[in-house]
Amino acid sequence: MNKNTAAYIVSLVLLGGAVLLGVLVGTVSISPEVLWNPGSDQSAANILWNIRMPRVVLAGLVGASLAIAGAAFQGLLKNPLADPYTLGVSSGASVGAVMTLFFSISVPFLGIFTLPVVSMIGALATMLAVMAFAKLVDRSMKMETVILTGIIFSSFLGSVISLMIALTGEELRQIIGWLLGSVSMRGWPYVQMALPFVIIGSAVLWWNRRELNAMLFGEERARHLGVDVKKRKMTILIAGSVLTGAAVSVSGTIGFVGLVVPHMVRLLWGADHRHVLPLSFINGAALLILCDLVSRTIISPTELPIGVITAFIGAPVFAFIFFRQRKGGV
Repeated sequence: MNKNTAAYIVSLVLLGGAVLLGVLVGTVSISPEVLWNPGSDQSAANILWNIRMPRVVLAGLVGASLAIAGAAFQGLLKNPLADPYTLGVSSGASVGAVMTLFFSISVPFLGIFTLPVVSMIGALATMLAVMAFAKLVDRSMKMETVILTGIIFSSFLGSVISLMIALTGEELRQIIGWLLGSVSMRGWPYVQMALPFVIIGSAVLWWNRRELNAMLFGEERARHLGVDVKKRKMTILIAGSVLTGAAVSVSGTIGFVGLVVPHMVRLLWGADHRHVLPLSFINGAALLILCDLVSRTIISPTELPIGVITAFIGAPVFAFIFFRQRKGGV
């Protein structure tokens, strides 16, 4: 068995275990028998299929989206500190989503897709603004410049969100609850809302896996290998923004998943994007399902926002990556 096969087996077993724990463990414990024989306990089956299963699936989609987007951003920018959160893309998506809630925006022909679409527009606009400003400051676009620019934009957009919250009336509870990050009580409609964008964004990144590998050697080398660098960069940025916008629109701001998972995948199984992208997708889903499980059971029956759990994990890992990078270990 080679290393890549082992990586997929371990990742899929982890994801399967996370799904089982997510649907069976909680305030009410459910027997595994209910999975294949719902008639054995109708009340438990209702909890499993109408409350826990959509929650677990949604957590998996959000985690997978953020992780594969983070893997693409890290590969594109050649920096392990790049992810939707540190680049400000999550904040841009949050502004788009909060504006939709604040102004009760509803585009007739989009219907329930208004929220994710506006969120994606916010994510993409922020990504383009960060790259443009970073290039204005430093034409060589060093990674430190891009990361710092992302933090600047994230801080500014955070103040825009705070302003809208300060002006909010009855929508305050909804916006605050959404911003803390949660997949609680979303149901199957939210899964249906996010799924098309997750599939499209992930497929586009997978389609560009070889180009991401080529760009690891630098843009000039990638051009010599026949890559249309400008077009591919824009395609990857758009796909990453679509994934981030879709995730943020259904779960709120959840940080560090796109930072931690791709970095650990590269550390354990190498930097080939043919495997980094799908492995990040699988492990990102597993991580967020487990984080959601912890968030709803650690102080049961009260729930913690899922973003709190990911921050507890992500902040120390962020510090560790930064330390290694400064010491020349990355």
